[in-house]
Amino acid sequence: MFRMPSLESLWAPVGSTAELFRMAVEEPFGSRERIRKLQQYFQSIDKPVYLKGRYDIITSVAIPLALATTTIALTARGIYNMAHGIGKKE
Repeated sequence: MFRMPSLESLWAPVGSTAELFRMAVEEPFGSRERIRKLQQYFQSIDKPVYLKGRYDIITSVAIPLALATTTIALTARGIYNMAHGIGKKE
């Protein structure tokens, strides 16, 4: 059976101040040189902001275009079926 921990155990200190500080400080996500190189690359491209990445054209253009095409095709099929009385339940 699951027991809720007591408030004292939740708020108990972890250890020394140095240990708490070490837990709060995170390692950098990437090296500064790599980040600077990526920033220079992205700032030098003459494309809109949402198309600057390698795979951004897929998420910004291809997926919405596919969804719009599918929606239009299914709507046209439904209108055709209603106009000709196809697929009615009796």
